[in-house]
Amino acid sequence: MTIKFGSFDGVCQTAALVICPLIGDQGIEPTCYSRNVDLGGNLLFQPSTVFVHVVAIIMTIIMILHIRSKYTAVGRKEILTFFYLYAVIQLLAIFLDGAVIPTANAAYPWFAAVYTGLLAAAYCCILVNAFVGFQFAEDGTPLSLWGLRISCLAVFGVAFFIAIATFKSIAGLSPTKPIGLFIIYLIWPIICAAVYVVLQLILIFRTLEDRWPLGDIVFGTAFWVIGMVLLFAFSATICDAIQHYIDGLFFSELCVLLSVMMVYKYWGQYHDLEFSVGSKAAVWEVKDPLLAGQGNSAHGGDYSEEDSGSNYGFAPPPGFGGYAGGGGKAASLVGGVSGTQLYDRKVGGGPGGRGYPPNGGY
Repeated sequence: MTIKFGSFDGVCQTAALVICPLIGDQGIEPTCYSRNVDLGGNLLFQPSTVFVHVVAIIMTIIMILHIRSKYTAVGRKEILTFFYLYAVIQLLAIFLDGAVIPTANAAYPWFAAVYTGLLAAAYCCILVNAFVGFQFAEDGTPLSLWGLRISCLAVFGVAFFIAIATFKSIAGLSPTKPIGLFIIYLIWPIICAAVYVVLQLILIFRTLEDRWPLGDIVFGTAFWVIGMVLLFAFSATICDAIQHYIDGLFFSELCVLLSVMMVYKYWGQYHDLEFSVGSKAAVWEVKDPLLAGQGNSAHGGDYSEEDSGSNYGFAPPPGFGGYAGGGGKAASLVGGVSGTQLYDRKVGGGPGGRGYPPNGGY
């Protein structure tokens, strides 16, 4: 397959894209595409690809529910927008890839334009999400969320207009010269994916001590690249080899789904490690007030006056006359009489003293 900038001829002859029936003089038909299936008198095109779309919707719903349950996650609302867009794209693709809306129908160009706009908006969303981890704007705030939404809406509007103007020959655009559509449909996704991967690698190496999320980025990128290569380079070859049962579009959509799942897995791992970002092992100095004596004593000299007197600087309760305050002798761990008062007597004992060692030994 040869790809010429601004031309879909080589692309559409290999891959059965949604926009291909609307490009060129009479549309461009792929040299090989998947068999259709008769369902109650209605033909369903690309049945294997439609099945992948259904699986993708189910998996996306599961991922959305998991993300919504993580209330304190970094960029939770921002990444949810991406998965919402992906789910809508998969739902719309069922009607377009499966020809539930026939290509000859007057509504098909409008749905194809909406699909193109949503696709461009989804890549814009993942691009903006790439900056969330850098906290240029605090995630979850109106500034962050509305910045994301306005950016996606603007890209959707531009892509939708370029698509429908190309299909309908409006504003100097035409199906025979789809340069703008070529940039939106093929170049824009590559730019967004590349920027996302580079920024996430910078984020991992600069802020995370753990390198596990690196594997998610590598696998996600690999799945996406493999999917694009299978679609645009080997779709016809796969289709001929498997006798029209499956073409490259099936494997492409499957690889994109796996790539999206890696984005979710990477985001989930980053959330699990968010409290270790830039962290070091904490060193704690334990000061036990019970062990604190006078400021000039052998055992209490390292403690400040605050530490030795804060908890024991009050008057002793009745019956505990020997209990020392913050400025007196060290308090006994048993209470009532300090250790020096109890044993600080000459050997053999004196009046009121027990002596140490006690009389009679042990």
